[in-house]
Amino acid sequence: MSRTPKSPARPTRAKASKPDVRPLDEHLAALLSPGLVRSGGDGFGEMPQAGFDTGTPPPGDRVRDKGLTRAAMLADAPKRVRQGNVKRFADEDEDAPLTNGTVGAGATVDALKQLLEQGDPRFREKRVWTPHRPPRPEKSEGGRPFELVSEYEPAGDQPQAIDELVSGVERHERDQVLLGVTGSGKTFTMAQVIARTQRPALILAPNKTLAAQLYGEFKSFFPNNAVEYFVSYYDYYQPEAYVPRTDTFIEKESTINEQIDRMRHAATRALLERDDVIIVASVSCIYGIGSVETYTAMTFTVKVGETVEQRQLIADLVALQYKRSMGDFTRGTFRVRGDVIELFPAHYEDRGWRISMFGDEVESIVEFDPLTGQKSSDLEFVKIYANSHYVTPRPTLTQATKAIKDELRQRLDELNRSGRYLEAQRLDQRTTFDLEMLEATGVCQGIENYSRYLTGRLPGEPPPTLFEYLPDNALVFTDESHVTVPQIGGMYRGDFRRKATLAEYGFRLPSCLDNRPLRFEEWDAMRPQSIHVSATPGGWEMDRTGGVFVEQVIRPTGLIDPEIDIRPARAQVDDLLGEVREAAARGFRTLATVLTKRMAEQLTEYLHENGVRVRYMHSDIDTIERIEIIRDLRLGAFDVLVGINLLREGLDIPECGLVAILDADKEGFLRSETSLIQTIGRAARNVDGRVILYADRITGSMERAIAETNRRREKQRAYNEANGITPESVRRSIGDILESVYERDHVRVDTGFAEQTATIGHNLKATMADLEKRMKEAAADLEFETAARLRDEIKRLQATELAVADDPMARQSDVEAKAGNFEGARPYGSAGNLPPTRAKKPASEDMGPHNLGGGGAKPRKR
Repeated sequence: MSRTPKSPARPTRAKASKPDVRPLDEHLAALLSPGLVRSGGDGFGEMPQAGFDTGTPPPGDRVRDKGLTRAAMLADAPKRVRQGNVKRFADEDEDAPLTNGTVGAGATVDALKQLLEQGDPRFREKRVWTPHRPPRPEKSEGGRPFELVSEYEPAGDQPQAIDELVSGVERHERDQVLLGVTGSGKTFTMAQVIARTQRPALILAPNKTLAAQLYGEFKSFFPNNAVEYFVSYYDYYQPEAYVPRTDTFIEKESTINEQIDRMRHAATRALLERDDVIIVASVSCIYGIGSVETYTAMTFTVKVGETVEQRQLIADLVALQYKRSMGDFTRGTFRVRGDVIELFPAHYEDRGWRISMFGDEVESIVEFDPLTGQKSSDLEFVKIYANSHYVTPRPTLTQATKAIKDELRQRLDELNRSGRYLEAQRLDQRTTFDLEMLEATGVCQGIENYSRYLTGRLPGEPPPTLFEYLPDNALVFTDESHVTVPQIGGMYRGDFRRKATLAEYGFRLPSCLDNRPLRFEEWDAMRPQSIHVSATPGGWEMDRTGGVFVEQVIRPTGLIDPEIDIRPARAQVDDLLGEVREAAARGFRTLATVLTKRMAEQLTEYLHENGVRVRYMHSDIDTIERIEIIRDLRLGAFDVLVGINLLREGLDIPECGLVAILDADKEGFLRSETSLIQTIGRAARNVDGRVILYADRITGSMERAIAETNRRREKQRAYNEANGITPESVRRSIGDILESVYERDHVRVDTGFAEQTATIGHNLKATMADLEKRMKEAAADLEFETAARLRDEIKRLQATELAVADDPMARQSDVEAKAGNFEGARPYGSAGNLPPTRAKKPASEDMGPHNLGGGGAKPRKR
């Protein structure tokens, strides 16, 4: 007995036995398989999928067609499919297309193409945008001045630069440029400007490593003030993305670093509570965090002697997203023991608060060590901030849920009418699940995509960022501005392309586009007075100042820019081989930069075949491997490091006596004026540093870079002659010179045990001889643990030298598998991007007055 076939609009799942069905009617067959009847032989075309019911009628009181006959449905099938199988109003034009003629997946592609080509329609008109300046609460610790602590005084052309910058700030100039070479003490100059103007500051760095270096420097300059660290708290972050070409959806994955998260909380708390604040941040600070209004409204104060019900206090802590714990007492948790509530604040690393109650009265508040339980001080009151920057009050969450549902209904109707049923079904399922999670728990996976509704911003408005926390009189320093400023401009564009694809293919609502970093125009309008610091300022910074800049090119230590030699590129490899051997014989290292990865590999193999100890830094090597390679280079495990864009900004190698730039006449990004000046500067850390440019012709970039270097060199020589400084006399104490405040502008990879006595230019034999001598001295003094560590380091260096000699192209992980790796303490964490942590719990006098009671608390008077 044959079965009645089901409607094609409601397909069934595949089964083991196929039932008997009647052949399709001619009209329906033409509709579902147009390639069978189409002339021209262009194959099977794409037709839209069958519609599905969203469960609720779309807006506009449209109704499903239930009374039509089968013949009428088949006759009207093409138009019905295009319109999403929905009957329209009688006064509407039935023939009016809802799209540009495409349906289904084609409509999605067209919509995405239009969005990417024309940009966000809300920003196509250049409208004037007014920055949002939310009101801030009264500061509980205002009025403290900046106190600069340093045994050095400004030298060289630092006094002139500081005076010009300070006068520019006092004249309310919005932009200034500080052109300072590496080693001229730019960081010290910034600290002097902050101390003289007595204004809070935000230091923008292009990456975490430089931010950590700056954080350590400013922490030493201002030990009695609030110097905070604000960078991305992700150790690993894989954003949510969709690749239409391969139909691949990439789920969001992330690993949060608890230490950096704590420091972010400390930074925002300090901005709201203090005047003497310096925030060292990476460019990630232009991404959204919780709004100032919500973050401040969700705080509360607990005072000794006040009346508060214990259950209400617990409920308030839960509302601030603190978790109640009976076992593991960690940051962001609290525990209740009878009438005592112990809280581990979000911005602390090793201190907690113990709130003791007598009935409904707060009897005492004590600060204690969570590990030992030892009491450190009595407090009069504490101000408790939220455990998350994204904390949201329940009424706001309820309103946001209703607004999300309204947008979902409108978006589903739009997708269905365009025949984009797969996208509609996907969006309905994902958003409904998120709404259920929000209503049940208050959070969901990817809650940041609904930030527009949670923060109360209008469509197209930027999300709240760290810049809204800054006071109006703050200063912004953009370190390495020629890199930092373009990063700010590029972040929005990259984020927009990823979010637009997600929105058009139904993975997110269109409102996810408002969860974004600041656009460059918005950052420009929101930032306060700014000072752009770089050795090679970019075009945007110079345009803002009309070409005027403050110059700081003299190194007080006497080091001068290197000499530049131009040689033909026809025999550059053989000439480089001779120069490398000569530099290695003198105990110096060489940096060689090329244009392509293939050429770098071939050059590495050629130098290795000719007996040169050489390594190549791969483009896919992570931070910690790069630091290990540079450390081995400094110690002399190999003599030459070949790469493509080696160390233009950031790390310094004082042992580098030669920088070779191959194919210097190939005009482009890697051989632009900025790139050449930055690469030449890598040899300025050595008294005997030289630079060789291999080129068959002198390009405009080369001519400008050489002229600028020679100009700086002549100015530095004139200063040295006037002050009786000769670079030759500096060579003997080069180790001490490089540790001065003037020369600590950039990160220098530590060389571990060898750094205390090794001098610049030591080769590996001298380094290991020094280690062996110290090992024997330690053993004679019965310091066997130190002697054992030195012995292991000697073995590691010997094994590293052999591993590099066997295969210069080996990955650093392979070298470490054979030789081991350095296990000493690193100044910037295991990944080279964290500031130093405290090894012991500091006393109150070690931490400065701003940490008494934790900044958000006040010590109890006795």
